Amino acid sequence: MATSTTASVTASHVEFGETIRAGLLGGLVGGVVIWIYEAIVWVGVQHLMPLAGIPRNATGLVFGKDVQDSLGAVAYVVGTGIHFFFVFAWGLVFAWVWPTFAHRGYEATLVAMFFAAIVWIVMHVAIALVSSNHPNYLDPNVIIGGFVSHLFYAVPLALIVKHRLAANG
Repeated sequence: MATSTTASVTASHVEFGETIRAGLLGGLVGGVVIWIYEAIVWVGVQHLMPLAGIPRNATGLVFGKDVQDSLGAVAYVVGTGIHFFFVFAWGLVFAWVWPTFAHRGYEATLVAMFFAAIVWIVMHVAIALVSSNHPNYLDPNVIIGGFVSHLFYAVPLALIVKHRLAANG
């Protein structure tokens, strides 16, 4: 009896550890991919900001443009920290919920599409609550651009989590 209990505790510990690793890795890759998307689309195509504006963007969204400007170069570090804190946190959330969807036979990219929309809505409602300096979240261009950019985060995240957890399942 003690052996089976130990084995199940060890197995769940390994699964938990792999879930954490999969979520963090998926979040990291998704976080880099979304920045590549922003560099190509927001900077290169739409000219919404300079390339150097991407890392500090989160600082302005959370604390406002005045704080972003007053921090100078530190805004890049703060913005990068905010960005990666949230890509890791959302990566862990996805890795935690993914097995439920996988068990029911859903495809990771389908789940990622809905996850991207949820992430965008939650993040931008939170930003609207803590800061008055944000894009007009009722503007269709902002909504569509936000959802698309979050797809570029969620799809790589989902595929990595799916692959990593399937390899250990």
